[in-house]
Amino acid sequence: MRLDINLATHAYEDARAFWLRWGSGLAVLALIAVGLLGLTISGWYNARQDHQKINELRGQIAERDRERAAAEALLNRPENRVMREKSTYLNELIARKSFSWNKAIEGLEKVMPPRLHLVSIQPQLNEDNQLAIKMTVAGDSQERAIELVRRMEDSRHFRETRIETQSRAGQTGDEVQFGIVAMYVPGYEQEAKR
Repeated sequence: MRLDINLATHAYEDARAFWLRWGSGLAVLALIAVGLLGLTISGWYNARQDHQKINELRGQIAERDRERAAAEALLNRPENRVMREKSTYLNELIARKSFSWNKAIEGLEKVMPPRLHLVSIQPQLNEDNQLAIKMTVAGDSQERAIELVRRMEDSRHFRETRIETQSRAGQTGDEVQFGIVAMYVPGYEQEAKR
């Protein structure tokens, strides 16, 4: 058997070098693809577990809502009206008693910027039965009130702080007055000690 090879028309190709070069590149790409596929499957599995946990928690929330609705229905019955009013009154008293004037003033002293002072303070329960503080502060600029709000938010004694009103101060010698509302966190020191 005779082979006619004409090197002038068919150039010599080293197939082994070609397959080593491109084959190793393909092998690396295949490993990366397998790794990405593994990450995708792992992410899908974790997402599925998260969805199952979310559904369990939603079921627990629904169960608590049903219990709460049943309890409210029981309390709303005419024969339990007096007891409900009494318990609401006592709960409000307990919440008001949890307000410590000393701790509230100490917390405000720590966050009060210079050239701004407290004019009035009034604790009250909001519709969610949380202790809110309405206060009036006066000073020489709006920037001081904004700084106070920012400091109160950074403090652990106050949250959801906002400026409600702004007006020109009259006889106090200050330029502006601000009405500020914040939620007060009364038991933070006790929680921090635990």
